[in-house]
Amino acid sequence: MSGGAVRATLAALLCAAATAACAAPGPGAPAPAAGPTPAETGAPRPDAATPARADGTAPAPPAPGASSEDAGALGGAAPPAPSAPPAAIGPEDARAILFPVGPAPSGCDGLAAEREIVRCLIAARFAPDRVAAGMAVDLYDRTGDVAGVLPEQVMDGGWRGVLRLVPEPPLGPHRLQLQYVAAATRDIDRFLVALQARAGRPLSYRWQPLGLRFFRSVGRTTPSAMAERWAVAYNVRGSLHVSADAVRETLFHEIWHLNDAAHDNWSSRALGDAFASILARCPSGPGGLPSRACLAPWAPHSTTVRGGTYYAFQPGGGVGEYGAELAVRYFEEQLRALGPGRAAAARPFKCGPEPNATAWKLLADEFFAGADLVPGC
Repeated sequence: MSGGAVRATLAALLCAAATAACAAPGPGAPAPAAGPTPAETGAPRPDAATPARADGTAPAPPAPGASSEDAGALGGAAPPAPSAPPAAIGPEDARAILFPVGPAPSGCDGLAAEREIVRCLIAARFAPDRVAAGMAVDLYDRTGDVAGVLPEQVMDGGWRGVLRLVPEPPLGPHRLQLQYVAAATRDIDRFLVALQARAGRPLSYRWQPLGLRFFRSVGRTTPSAMAERWAVAYNVRGSLHVSADAVRETLFHEIWHLNDAAHDNWSSRALGDAFASILARCPSGPGGLPSRACLAPWAPHSTTVRGGTYYAFQPGGGVGEYGAELAVRYFEEQLRALGPGRAAAARPFKCGPEPNATAWKLLADEFFAGADLVPGC
C-alpha cells in the first residue's frame, strides 16, 4: 500500500472502529503521560541492500535482552512487568533525553505543571527551528514521546568497525526526519487502536510514550536505528530513512524489539524452536549465508542483506530479528485486511509451510490480543 493509501485507511478504520478514538489515544496507548520505564532490546538497525535493514553480515549475537553494541547507550534500569502502566516522562527524564550533556536551560523550572515544564524544555531544545519545535511539542502532546538526542559516544560496530555517534537534533535540513517519525507514530497509533477495538480487549503491547534520541554517525550512515530501554535512537542520516513508509516500518520493527524485551525476551522462548528448524532446513552455503531460495517460504519479509540472504535470517541476527520481521509482516497484512475492501495479501504468511502459521498465532496471541483479521487459508 502507498503511504497515502495507508494514512487514508488508518484514518477511516480508526473512526469506524471507535468514534472516540479519533480524538483520543487508545486504551492500549497510555495517554501522553507515560514515560520510559526502561527495557532493553535488540541490536542497532543497520544499512540495507534493498529497502531493507542491513549492509552486511551482522555482528555477534547480543546477550539475551541487550545488544552488545548499544547496551547502556540509552540509559535506564530494568523494565517493569509488561502489564505495569508506563510512567510519565517527567521533567527529570526529559532533561536527560533533551540535554544529555551539560545543564538544561533554567527558564522552564518556574512552571507549575510538570507537563508544561517538559513542553518548555522541548521548545528550548528545538529553539533554532521554530517549525521543528512545533512538531516536537505536538508529538509530545499527542503521544508523550520526547524527541531529544543521543549522547556522544564511540561504538564498537562489530563488522561495521568503530563508529562515532554524535547528537544531532532533527533541525533544519534534518527536519524531514522528524516529520517522518511523527507521521509514523501517528500511523502506528491509529493502527493499534483500531486493532485493539477489533480484538475487544487490551493489547499486551506498548507503543508510547518513548524517548526518541536523534543522532548522526560521523562519516557513516549506520546504524539507522537502535532500540533499548523504552527508547529508539534514530540516525538522521540513516540509509534506511528515505521515505515515510520506510521510517514507519523501521519504527514498528524497533518498537516490537522493545516489547519483546519487556516480555522477558519472548522471541527466544516462543520462536526459538521454529527459527532453528528453518535454519536446519537451509544450511549455510558459500560465503556462510543460508540460501535465499531455500529460506523464501519462511521469510516473513522481503528485505535482504548485502550478500544475499534475508534480514530475518542473517548470521548473528538471532531469533529476535526473525520475530521483528514477523511483526512487520503482521502489521502490513492486518493493515491491508482493515482497509477498504479488506483485500488479503496475495499469499498470507500464515498460509505458507509450517512453522509459519504457528509463529503467526504465537505472535498475535502474545502481543496483539489474538487479533487476526487476515482470512483463513
